[in-house]
Amino acid sequence: MIQPLLSLNSLTKAYPGVVANDDVSLRIAPGEVHALLGENGAGKSTLVKMIYGLVKPDSGQMQMHGKAFAPAQPRAARAAGVGMVFQHFSLFDAMTVAENIALGMENAPKMNDLSAQISAVSEAYGLPLSPDRIVGDLSAGERQRVEIIRCLLQDPKLLIMDEPTSVLTPQEVEILFKTLRKLSAEGTAILYISHKLEEIRSLCNTATILRLGKVVGTCTPRETTARAMAEMMVGKLLQTPQRAEQETGDVVLRLTGLNVAAPNAFGMALRDISLDLRAGEVLGIGGVAGNGQDELLAALSGERPVARGMIDYQGTDIGPLGPTPRRQLGVLAAPEERMGHAAAPDMSLTENAMLTAAQRMELESGGFLNWPAATRFAASVIERFDVRTPGPKAAARSLSGGNLQKFVIGREVMQNPAVFIVNQPTWGVDASAAAAIRQALLDLAHNGAALIVISQDLDELMEISDRFAALNEGRLSAPRPARGITIEEIGLLMGGAHGMEVAHG
Repeated sequence: MIQPLLSLNSLTKAYPGVVANDDVSLRIAPGEVHALLGENGAGKSTLVKMIYGLVKPDSGQMQMHGKAFAPAQPRAARAAGVGMVFQHFSLFDAMTVAENIALGMENAPKMNDLSAQISAVSEAYGLPLSPDRIVGDLSAGERQRVEIIRCLLQDPKLLIMDEPTSVLTPQEVEILFKTLRKLSAEGTAILYISHKLEEIRSLCNTATILRLGKVVGTCTPRETTARAMAEMMVGKLLQTPQRAEQETGDVVLRLTGLNVAAPNAFGMALRDISLDLRAGEVLGIGGVAGNGQDELLAALSGERPVARGMIDYQGTDIGPLGPTPRRQLGVLAAPEERMGHAAAPDMSLTENAMLTAAQRMELESGGFLNWPAATRFAASVIERFDVRTPGPKAAARSLSGGNLQKFVIGREVMQNPAVFIVNQPTWGVDASAAAAIRQALLDLAHNGAALIVISQDLDELMEISDRFAALNEGRLSAPRPARGITIEEIGLLMGGAHGMEVAHG
């Protein structure tokens, strides 16, 4: 029997009103790729924060190499051989790769020596990266390499990865998996958190499933279907979104040569984007993060008004209009960033409902706000979209990320938009909630709405889209039927192969 690299024994951590981890035990062997699965709020983040020294358990013990392990802070965890690549990168855009990596090291060597080490590690593990490049110029995949190389330079025995492929093209995922398999073969253990269950089946040796803070099972992913793992996570049968075959209607939104300047030095300009969107249609737009998704949503929502002649909605030039008049016409949007953009953190759910629904849901009259009506509307969103919260008076920041996402999407869907543009509709949302959100989007289209769904989840786009297009460096490929397109073709389009003929399989 191989001695575990890391043992967690009956770890418990409680916060006011919730037990985040309840008597959790698991073992990770050297070289093992171990998946940690669970719904939003299942306790995954709290567990890895305890391993990494960000959170102290209330009870239970951890052991590393058979010895007591209780890191008081991340530097102690790193010194013991634990590295972590977070879902949201902590990098400074204006600094070089080497400068960013130096900031994350306890005793960084001289810059020339560090640059040589970065080059050697990047070459050894198939992660091409120049130490002199400015981080603001890097793609999302290259930024992730910076974080991984920062960890590898510290020679970790355990590498924790939180949703590592959410911002990568299929080709970049292959490069990452090759790197992780090489690390595993060399004896580095990997604790891997992801909602992408087919990736788990491809990569991981073992999976531990959490539900409501407790371990509810383990499995061998290669021998378990993605559906079976998802149902273990949620504790019930999973509903697959159903789409009804239907003819699309007339063109309701037309973009003609849409050009928008970059909002800042590290933003992305939109370049000559043209498309027609029809009633009842779902247009899926894929792309690696940072290629113009946020800028496109801002232009379509009215947050960044554009010149005349670029955006036509049912014969009306809406380019110069802001968000409120566009909403009154029926053009609604939901941005990627939930907290602070889609929702005001310190406002209640009722107040957040009022922010976007005041006109369309008639929550105001003659300059007076109808708070009882807003409360009823917020409560209806909570009920229909199964938002786990004490009620409409709860502050937005008190909700988990997945539950806030359900509220934000539900708030817009229940306003019955004629056109709905959404960026990352199921970002960080578990399988059950994601299926419910996708079904709500399909139902909108079935009822005649026209949808643009911007997402980095290609399985999601293929599941709900009628047509697909890819954003790369602010340019949009020509939309094409989603049915029959291959993942390889999608990857090429996301990488910028707009002008080349991609062979059809």
